[in-house]
Amino acid sequence: MFLAHLGMEKGYSAATVTAYGTDMDQFAAFLSGTGDGPAIPGRPSLPNLASSSASLSLDTPELITKRHVQRFLAELHRLRIAKSSVARKLSALRAFFRFLLRLRRVTADPTAGVHNPKQEQRHPHALNVDQAFALLDERRQRKGLAIAHAGQATDSGPADATLLARDLALAELLYGSGLRVSEALGLDVLDADPASGVVRVMGKGGRERMSPLSDTARDALSAWLAVRHEVDEGRGEAALFLGARGGRLNRRQAARIIEALCLRAGLPQAISPHGLRHSFATHLLEAGADLRSVQELLGHARLSTTQRYTHLTLSRLVDVYDRAHPRSDMAKPADPADRAARRKPVATPEKTARAATPRRGGKSTPKR
Repeated sequence: MFLAHLGMEKGYSAATVTAYGTDMDQFAAFLSGTGDGPAIPGRPSLPNLASSSASLSLDTPELITKRHVQRFLAELHRLRIAKSSVARKLSALRAFFRFLLRLRRVTADPTAGVHNPKQEQRHPHALNVDQAFALLDERRQRKGLAIAHAGQATDSGPADATLLARDLALAELLYGSGLRVSEALGLDVLDADPASGVVRVMGKGGRERMSPLSDTARDALSAWLAVRHEVDEGRGEAALFLGARGGRLNRRQAARIIEALCLRAGLPQAISPHGLRHSFATHLLEAGADLRSVQELLGHARLSTTQRYTHLTLSRLVDVYDRAHPRSDMAKPADPADRAARRKPVATPEKTARAATPRRGGKSTPKR
């Protein structure tokens, strides 16, 4: 009921609902003291609880106290779970007990007063402008594709050219429009009209927005739509981006596509699909876009979320300071003589008269 509430009433994405379900299962395993439950890739299972807590479960939420929640978070900390993951698990617990409060299954919220752990300052990885252009260079990608197939018995063929058009269109949307990978993969053919210059995006929380398309994104989308039927093969799939078998492209396939584009472009390291969104925001801010406009383009509900990208533009802020502040060495006038004249105090009639006025009981002393 809780997970259905998140998806249907709250409008959470399928990925968020799945993540919250995994978190609740892990908390249930912690309460039961078995340490079992759905395995989380790369994460150790939780240890056994004391026998006194063995009767606890999510079926008896009225017995769960704040102390149990704190012990759960302490175990996550001991297992060196990332603080961002701990915060998400605590958010899942908060939502669960608030849901139970609405149903009057519990009379108190055991998560009340439990604070989120202080988050690490993680700097999003982003490409520079030259790397982004190399990634989206069609000629370079075609050349890299030909080299990759050079040692194989069969040549690249039209199928690979068709899929390359899809890959470039996806990368152009992620970088050129700053879409989340879930937003791009959730697009249908009717949502993207290259001639209109915008794409209709369904963001988080069911918020719809119109995202502008760059000129290269419009060309890439047009090229993909012209050959998309070769992959669809009359199945009538509504998705804009299709896998090799004709179904809707998934997140794992999209990650492999961007990784292959990075490899063929000769980039020093691969970047995730979300990294292209980071690059989009970073390059806009470095070019002088205001934070509020970038927030609208990214579809962020809060400006504080967009502010994560501001630290990446520190070099630009220093450059603006050097060119604009009168005490900066790079500020105009650039000529040393002009700068010295600017620093020299200007003699005004009031200052001259004040300097010539004799002091009480003394003689007039000219100002040196």
